[in-house]
Amino acid sequence: MDTQQDMAEAGTIRSNSTELGPGAELGQGEGLALPEFHDACGRIRAAIETVIDGKSEAARLALTVLLAQGHLLLEDVPGVGKTMLAKTLAKTVDCSVHRIQFTPDLLPSDVTGVSIYNQDKHRFEFRPGPVFANIVIGDEINRASAKTQSALLECMEEHQVTVDGTSYPLDTPFMVIATQNPIEMEGTYPLPEAQRDRFMARISMGYPDLRAEMDMLETHQSVSPLVAVRPVVTVGEVRSMVATVRDVYVSPAVKEYTVNIGRATREHPHLRLGASPRAMLQLLRAAKATAALNGRDFVLPDDVASVAEAVLAHRLILDRKAVTAGEDASSVVASVVAKVPVGGESRRISP
Repeated sequence: MDTQQDMAEAGTIRSNSTELGPGAELGQGEGLALPEFHDACGRIRAAIETVIDGKSEAARLALTVLLAQGHLLLEDVPGVGKTMLAKTLAKTVDCSVHRIQFTPDLLPSDVTGVSIYNQDKHRFEFRPGPVFANIVIGDEINRASAKTQSALLECMEEHQVTVDGTSYPLDTPFMVIATQNPIEMEGTYPLPEAQRDRFMARISMGYPDLRAEMDMLETHQSVSPLVAVRPVVTVGEVRSMVATVRDVYVSPAVKEYTVNIGRATREHPHLRLGASPRAMLQLLRAAKATAALNGRDFVLPDDVASVAEAVLAHRLILDRKAVTAGEDASSVVASVVAKVPVGGESRRISP
């Protein structure tokens, strides 16, 4: 993909503004130099790949979401390593981690916490729920009812929890890594649009290849590889890595390209619901993290295009024409990215 001249000059320019939304304060502070940043990223990816065989791209995207201050949705059939990836990423960071097993009888207070009356002090006291952690693993999130799922809406967007009229801030960094089974599976509920839109990216793990599956049978028999995983970065290092990503420069042309992709999804003839403005913010944040992982301090259109499917596909709602035409959300995103010009105005996408 060709770039514009102002993109090529990006390495000598810095922008003091951020395209972050709620939770932008997570990136405040001094960032790491690129060599230190890459060393820390390499340690995280190496630790993940000791557990997850043959899924280096999934590990990279999970790290991208962490650095971009987003939340990650892992969707696939049971048994392909969704929860294992979530646990491994959490164990690589020396921070607080809580796991929530979502079930049909789980209540919102089981997630956020509840106020309990203290008879000795004659007052109600708030008992924090498992959502009060740096990394929250929500296992099989779509097995819980919509009421319980909604307990995550405020904390994912505003990084706080409100109970009985009192708001309690969450620690930083804060990331939700949720797994879900396909909706056709027994005992699952569809995530509402507002919930899906709060996840920066969705990953489908897929089955491992033959060699990776043979290695898994060889190494995972006696003991879980998670036992050997140790933290390789501290919470302070993660905050500095986030600050590094925050300082990545984005040229006006790349911002325009990002917006044009989002607007094109809203005009696509096979979609009932296109990408939201929140999706554009998160797409650009993911592109900045991708650029940093690629060793650059400026964003190219290729960075935006490389994460567009993971960031946008789960937010789109297809219409009946798409089903008839054999389209799915991923193919629609691919067609949009292929047809939206770099540095030009978006145009209506034909089927």
